[in-house]
Amino acid sequence: MPIVAQSTETTDWVSRYADEVVAEWERRAQESKSATDVLTVASGLSPSGPIHLGNLREVMTPHLVADELRRRGHTVRHVLSWDDYDRFRKVPHGVAGVDDSWAEHVGKPLTSVPAPKGSPHPNWAEHFKAAMAAALAELGVTYEGISQTAQYTSGVYRAQVLHAVRNRAEIDAVLGQYRTRKPAKAPRQQKPVDDAELAAAEGSGAAGEEDSSGGSVGYFPYKPYCGRCEKDLTTVTAYDDDSTELTYACTACGFTETVRLAEFDRGKLVWKVDWPMRWAYERVVFEPSGVDHTSPGSSFQVGGEIVSAIFGGRQPIGPMYAFVGISGMAKMSSSKGGVPTPADALKIMEPQLLRWLYARRRPNQAFKIAFDQEIQRLYDEWDRLAAKVAQSAAGAGEGDAKAVLPADAAAYARAVGTAAGELPRTPRPLPYRTLASVADITAGHADQALRILGDFDPRQPLTSLDEVRPRFDRAEAWINTQVPAEQRTVVRDEPDAQLLASLDDADREALRLLLDGLDAHWSLDGLTALVYGVPKQLAGLAADAKPTAELKAAQRTFFALLYRLLVGRDTGPRLPTLLLAVGADRVRKLLGA
Repeated sequence: MPIVAQSTETTDWVSRYADEVVAEWERRAQESKSATDVLTVASGLSPSGPIHLGNLREVMTPHLVADELRRRGHTVRHVLSWDDYDRFRKVPHGVAGVDDSWAEHVGKPLTSVPAPKGSPHPNWAEHFKAAMAAALAELGVTYEGISQTAQYTSGVYRAQVLHAVRNRAEIDAVLGQYRTRKPAKAPRQQKPVDDAELAAAEGSGAAGEEDSSGGSVGYFPYKPYCGRCEKDLTTVTAYDDDSTELTYACTACGFTETVRLAEFDRGKLVWKVDWPMRWAYERVVFEPSGVDHTSPGSSFQVGGEIVSAIFGGRQPIGPMYAFVGISGMAKMSSSKGGVPTPADALKIMEPQLLRWLYARRRPNQAFKIAFDQEIQRLYDEWDRLAAKVAQSAAGAGEGDAKAVLPADAAAYARAVGTAAGELPRTPRPLPYRTLASVADITAGHADQALRILGDFDPRQPLTSLDEVRPRFDRAEAWINTQVPAEQRTVVRDEPDAQLLASLDDADREALRLLLDGLDAHWSLDGLTALVYGVPKQLAGLAADAKPTAELKAAQRTFFALLYRLLVGRDTGPRLPTLLLAVGADRVRKLLGA
């Protein structure tokens, strides 16, 4: 059954935008006899390189709004324009199978650039589209993908191209208003996500492109790709409006050609005309925009005037979306290699968690995606929310301190499923930090991992790792790919005889109390109570004694001793998990029993 978000009662941002989209759609229906029953939202991505987690906001924002509208019973079309007919601007660094020789393809359409060496895909664009499409499928994002290469080269936009060229003087006048203005500051955003901010709004990468290909003919909103070298380093030198005869010259290879634009499909409208043309063609009601496209005088603002004045359409409503940060990594863009992509994130976290990160924050709020230790805290927060939602569903009242807030419940519902139903989930979602510790300690030995996790809860023993998958696999991938080797846990093979010999009577008594209680406390909860309880016993305190500064200090000292004896350093995985992983017999050996 679909997960139903409380759209009429929540104040979450998705519901508010859905309300605005319906209102705008109804206004358009009243004003136009050609209105349709299908409500269109849109995204645009350029496969110019790895499509990173900032670009994902371009898709997730309209996806979440579209899904809310579907929950309400509307027929929604989510158009995802693959801007694969954009020019290849520069060679991204750090992409496997790519070297400096790709620089010879700068200026060509992305679909005319060879794929990286070893790729099974026919060209550059398809190579990077494939990884994103697979990630979107795993995230439960449904959309209608439109290749702009196919649209332009098949002549779908031919009428729109000819219309724009006929009205080039009017387009030039609109653009001229901004060329003569003093550049305005971009809209102020909230404070970026420290030094790990990510410019999420690269869009097609065309925001800064030239808005004309005209030479002696003056302003010209269409740019041909060269018939010899395929590059867009061309200048239109002559055009006849009656015959649509167009002559261009290529500055890259010197080739000159005369064609009839009414029959020519090897080129595209410049970005500031192309985007509003598509708004009108697809009847887009909602589309978010990145920072580079929404600052004053940029393509979104100019496009709003061009779409109405030239194409008889309307600018979509939609927010400007903010930065997405990556914990511990520098500011990124998709023109550089080594940036985390949605596929990278889905290797270490479940789709529900990644969806939640985008659903719980308004588009204009920056947030971070953790690839470091912070992922454990995020998972803890997610699991607490899941428990509160379950408790609320079981009948917790609004006055209950643990009752989930409506907006939080809505974000949770949008994360775990769509209007079509729930996403596949882990049957027994044990704590991520516990699974990561087990994966760290067992180093790929599935039988050992099952033994340890089987002792996690003796009342409901685990019988197969499938019960904790895919979360366990994600935690294992995080350990293997994101945790530095020096931070990995290696249990000692032999006791530290020198350290054991140096212990004072208090330390020896602490170890004795721990060892004596192992069998009776052999579960995660039991061992937790035991390791925290030993310092209490030594201090003559009751097991339920409230912690004091002195007690906390004693516990930290005891924990450090255990870590040194078990793994040879002062810190490590949570001690109860570590003890379960090491096993009672080996613990006794290493602690000098």
